[in-house]
Amino acid sequence: MPFSEASDKPITYAGYLRIDELLRLQQPLSDDPEHDEMLFIIIHQVYELWFKQIVHEMRKLQEELVAGNTTSVLATLKRILTILKILVAQVDVLETMTPMSFNAFRERLESASGFQSAQFREVEFLLGHKDPKSLRNHPPDSPGRRRLEVLLTRPALQDSLLRYLAGAGYQVPADLLDRDVSRPYSASRELQLVLLDLYRQDPLRQMVCERLVDLDEGFQEWRYRHVKMVERTIGDKTGTGGSSGAAYLRSTLHRPFFPDLWAIRGEL
Repeated sequence: MPFSEASDKPITYAGYLRIDELLRLQQPLSDDPEHDEMLFIIIHQVYELWFKQIVHEMRKLQEELVAGNTTSVLATLKRILTILKILVAQVDVLETMTPMSFNAFRERLESASGFQSAQFREVEFLLGHKDPKSLRNHPPDSPGRRRLEVLLTRPALQDSLLRYLAGAGYQVPADLLDRDVSRPYSASRELQLVLLDLYRQDPLRQMVCERLVDLDEGFQEWRYRHVKMVERTIGDKTGTGGSSGAAYLRSTLHRPFFPDLWAIRGEL
């Protein structure tokens, strides 16, 4: 059994994972705790942990794309896609909570809202959906705000894909390689022609592109399940924190991260 550097005591399961600290983090706010408030807290804390892992994996994915390491790219994408399946499955658990049980503690949330999840915004920024207005949901001196400000000026996953293709010898338009990465990416017919050529002659890199389509579809599936869960729980009521609730969530559907990969479907 390994020993910690700080003492001669062996490292234990509970010590390594900080289980006691972890289990103290679930603190319902209801005076007479509503039974389902514990479920609500745990589900969202678990989401935040998975968001942290997705951010960790996406950073690696970008590095491997730029380096041209196709095997590692595919392995990392497989892991992210598997995590996405878990995110979708967690909605099933949350939907065991009825509208009445949620409303029993909902007012305790006050201004708390999923809009304030800095880590989910980090995932969106890494995928290319960068909206500076979303920074307003995070205090200027908060760690989440600082991380998002950095990501606004860093290349997104689409930009890393462009570097990957260029590194493999494909004629990626220069204006795309030199674009302002703080701006949203727009579909390019020139790039679509490059991708069509790749799909017809390069099975390995075609697989990378298809896994990115899977990634795009996986996030759309999670968004859709999230929308339906909110509709099922609160209908068209205003969301927590004063958001428009399901109406806003519906507006985020059908916004692809890789528009060129979708655009070429009818030409293959």
